[in-house]
Amino acid sequence: MLPDLNTYTDLQDFGNLELLARRVVEGFITGLHKSPFHGFSVEFAEHRQYNSGESVKNIDWKLYGRTDKLFVKRFEEETNLRCQLVLDISSSMYFPEKKFNKLLFSVYAAASLMYLFKKQRDAFGLSCFSDKLELSTPAKSTAVHQKYLFSELEKLMHYESKRVKTSVANSLHEIAELIHKRSLVIIFTDMFDPGTDADGLNEIFSSLQHLKYNKHEVVIFNVLDYKKEVDFNFENRPYHFIDMETGEELKVNPSQVKETYTESITAFRKELEERCNQYHIDLINADINEGFYPVLNSYLIKRGRMI
Repeated sequence: MLPDLNTYTDLQDFGNLELLARRVVEGFITGLHKSPFHGFSVEFAEHRQYNSGESVKNIDWKLYGRTDKLFVKRFEEETNLRCQLVLDISSSMYFPEKKFNKLLFSVYAAASLMYLFKKQRDAFGLSCFSDKLELSTPAKSTAVHQKYLFSELEKLMHYESKRVKTSVANSLHEIAELIHKRSLVIIFTDMFDPGTDADGLNEIFSSLQHLKYNKHEVVIFNVLDYKKEVDFNFENRPYHFIDMETGEELKVNPSQVKETYTESITAFRKELEERCNQYHIDLINADINEGFYPVLNSYLIKRGRMI
């Protein structure tokens, strides 16, 4: 019996990222088939819904027998979506240390999306940034390209990043200039930029507007350990906190600062949400403790609105 790869507890059994991605996607699609939305995944994968009046020669009758819905087999020339995955690989993404962290979650989620892109014959590229743009590839739909991107993601799983800050705005401006065709830009980041005061947020949203001005659709997966980074759920004992990007240290009992912290983070997240709504950017919470299926589901919903 296969482990539940929607969570991270069994991930260590899979050394191959491509195999892991395939298991995640297959489990996700199986779940959709068993749900009330059982026709949803295939509609956006290798089939499209049958339109009344068109030829019946390409109807998948076996699928009709399983779903009681008419779907037509899709062909490569019907593909019309380009996706650019953008990963924040700065030091703050390595939280929590010594176990499954935000970067690993982003890598596994991105690999799963790539497998789904390839299954749907969509073109996809990969960009990675920290305090600068580290990698950016064009979008392609070939198997060779997919394997290359899997290898780049696997490098990130073993890469140690210490005291590397984030520069979201500058990196997104660069990416906006590099993507020459209308695309769906999917960003994985914790949004913990040292410049996320009012001026810093203005700069970040200026870069996001740059993407929107170039006719790209933008989805931000706000990757966080919500128990720790939002709810500030720590035991009532002294802790030694170290900023992973600056090295700044603080020794404190969490109960002494919890109220102030939660008020601050709540206000910041509210501002972030309001600005994303203002600029028609999808901001989606991605809790590393909740697994990968919400990421895949959010992508399919967004894709369905675009085609």
